[in-house]
Amino acid sequence: MRANLSVLGLVAGATMLLPGAASAACETITLGSAISLTGKYATNGMHTQNGYEFAIEKIAAAGGAKFGGKCYNFKVIYYDDESKGDRAATLTERLINQDKVQYMLGPYSSGMTKAIAPVTEKYQIPMVEAEGASRSLFTQGYKYLFAVLSTSEQYLASAVALAAEKAKESGKDPSSVKVAVAVENDPFSLDIRAGVLEDAKKFGMKVVIDEQLPRDLADMSAILTKVKLLKPDLLLVSGHSKGAATAVRQIDEQNVKVPMIGITHCEAAKVTKEFGDAANDILCPTQWAETMTYSDPLFGSAAQYHDEVQARFEMYKGRSVPYQTAQASAAMYVFMDAFQRAGSLDKEKVRDAIAATDLKTFYGDIRFSEAGNNIAKPMALRQIQNGKYNVVSPPEFASAKVNWPRG
Repeated sequence: MRANLSVLGLVAGATMLLPGAASAACETITLGSAISLTGKYATNGMHTQNGYEFAIEKIAAAGGAKFGGKCYNFKVIYYDDESKGDRAATLTERLINQDKVQYMLGPYSSGMTKAIAPVTEKYQIPMVEAEGASRSLFTQGYKYLFAVLSTSEQYLASAVALAAEKAKESGKDPSSVKVAVAVENDPFSLDIRAGVLEDAKKFGMKVVIDEQLPRDLADMSAILTKVKLLKPDLLLVSGHSKGAATAVRQIDEQNVKVPMIGITHCEAAKVTKEFGDAANDILCPTQWAETMTYSDPLFGSAAQYHDEVQARFEMYKGRSVPYQTAQASAAMYVFMDAFQRAGSLDKEKVRDAIAATDLKTFYGDIRFSEAGNNIAKPMALRQIQNGKYNVVSPPEFASAKVNWPRG
């Protein structure tokens, strides 16, 4: 179980071992993470921490990372960044200078990652991150930043392509599709917006609404009034967990009818639990799904990972394990693999081994570009159908046909 936060926001990095773990003789490698356990990103911060800790448990149960004739288990020193970028940067400095951490796991969100990346780069600390998808992170020339997830401009691209496909099926030109976009003013969501606008332009679609969500993400009724007036064919919303909850609730309250709706962070916002049938037929981009045909020697298949995590954490019982948790575990797996290939605790050798990663995992293939982003894994698109998340894109992973038009 997660230790309580102290006044300083430190979470003890104690590792709980799975039954049968033969790890008493292993040494310990300490990593650091400034992570959102309070504030607006707290929900996804907890999903991320769960993913790190589950992977640490699995590694220990498998006998630890093995190199140089020794075995090593992992622990993480966590500090709560309170969902504030300046605090995240300060805490990262503390982890490096006071706690002497030489390897870093990422925070939650692109904004927090953007805040601490200059710090880890300054001190040449390898960081494998799982939750910062903004493509702008990978245009800065960073040499110590690596991300296991697909970059943000890809999140809703499949929804635009799906809308074009449905237009063709109904005898219309894709250029006839009208698009509405509403996003949070943060790096991740703004990159999603840029990707949507690029994809819409490719199809000649008209963007009739292009708005930023209110800062507190609590009320998008004014935007939805415009949606009802302008009648777009596709509505796309990105505002992390709080924005997703607001969107689903108010779309239902205002009886907004749009043939296709895509919203990020559906699972993290628990929209099926909180809003029931109101969430049906909404499209939700995902980095990962348990129905995908990925597997590896440590975690087994995607389905096995899902079932074990669901059993391990009470908060996931009766619901799908969010992709934020899965990709956090994948980031920890990358570190284990890199240490073993480097055969060393030297952070430069570990950094080079991370850069050379070519790994098949339960989460998907991981291979980094020179810029540090994962270039080996596609995004997926799920639709909520009768309260369940079914993959509808890409076709090779689809477990169901898309319901269209919505409502």
